Amino acid sequence: MNRMFVAVLCLVATVAGFAGAKTWSAVDDNKKSAAERARQDFELMRLFADAYEQIDGNYVREVDRRELVNAAIQGMASHLDQYSTYVAPEDMTKFEQHLEQEFVGIGIHVNAIGGRLEIVSPLPGSPAFRAGLRSGDAIVEIDSKSTNGLTPAEIGKMLAGPTGRPVVVGVRKLGSETTEQVTIIRELIQLPTVVGISRGEDQQWKFMLNDEQKIGYVRITHFARNTASELKVALETLNAQEVKALVLDLRSNPGGLMEASIEMADMFLDSGSIVSMKGRAVPEKKWKARPGNTLTNVPMAVLVNRLSASASEVLSACLQDNKRATIIGERSWGKGSVQNVVPMESGRSALKITTASYFRPSGVNIHRFPESKKEDDWGVKPDEGHLVELNKEQWQEWVKAREMVDIHYGQAADPATPPYVDAQLEHATSFLLSQLKTAAETVPPAAP
Repeated sequence: MNRMFVAVLCLVATVAGFAGAKTWSAVDDNKKSAAERARQDFELMRLFADAYEQIDGNYVREVDRRELVNAAIQGMASHLDQYSTYVAPEDMTKFEQHLEQEFVGIGIHVNAIGGRLEIVSPLPGSPAFRAGLRSGDAIVEIDSKSTNGLTPAEIGKMLAGPTGRPVVVGVRKLGSETTEQVTIIRELIQLPTVVGISRGEDQQWKFMLNDEQKIGYVRITHFARNTASELKVALETLNAQEVKALVLDLRSNPGGLMEASIEMADMFLDSGSIVSMKGRAVPEKKWKARPGNTLTNVPMAVLVNRLSASASEVLSACLQDNKRATIIGERSWGKGSVQNVVPMESGRSALKITTASYFRPSGVNIHRFPESKKEDDWGVKPDEGHLVELNKEQWQEWVKAREMVDIHYGQAADPATPPYVDAQLEHATSFLLSQLKTAAETVPPAAP
């Protein structure tokens, strides 16, 4: 069987070589690149087939051939960058469920940062969130197995499992070197991605931050398939309440579907560029706003921080470059690459690979490359005069305060606890109040 496998691979490579040679001779005898590439493809495919045969035939224990191929593809994908991955058939259901905002797990976003698997953000109200996992915590073990060298996709596979079954996660809290073992029960995660400032007694989110001044507040936790429709409902609610200004909170938003970000940007613009995308094998594509959308007139402030990434950067950069909103907070993460999901095996598996970069309306690539320096132009920076950075203590206070909102419906667990003052949100509120005051002062008096 192995020899047949090798023969098939070699036949594929030979056909490629023949086609490549034909192309070369038909174009120009002096251009040997196509023929040379075909020859290299033949040698590389033969190398792969030889390695497969040696492992399959001589390894000390029998190895599942499918697992070998899966590992090879995953190895190729992980060599590219931290965002490219292979989705094996057994992982496709979970992958699709995530896009649908419904999946079984513990509810966290993770990223590989400096050799550590760090939690970008736990989903509010998820099992991980209720167990005390927070942004910045590192996952070092899962069911007593080290996570060293694993990708976020591999971590997701280890954390997945049947509903109701526990998983034990070894966590190092931010600033600590002690590993804490946390037992979390997997659940079906069905959480909204658009939330408000607090929840009322009916547990519904309230989107009005200031009832007297009519300042609205909308927070996007991540971008999924239904996020744009959720945002539309929230904005229609605010419109019905005669909202006059809006805070859009994208802090610690790890991103998600770029299509959702584009659709949401269009809700705030009647014209202008939203984002463009181009890559080595991807023709440049541009998205522009269309007139007649949801909330295009009221003043806006957008909150971002060091963990705002990907689709949240597309949205905030678009609103900043179009002078539609003022960016407040901290410099964002800097992820400007686009991952394309390529169905394989008639949709039984998929390859998620980085195929392009996206560019903000100004033409700047948001991506922070490994060699990028602090002074380089990456990420989304707050507008001049609106940088509000948090130190370590302030960051921890902010994370705790957000927990109060997500778990205790916006009220502190202890009534004696002084209310938390969100410096970034306070700055945004003060700015919008000044905008409303200026607008009121410039309105001409009514005719007698």
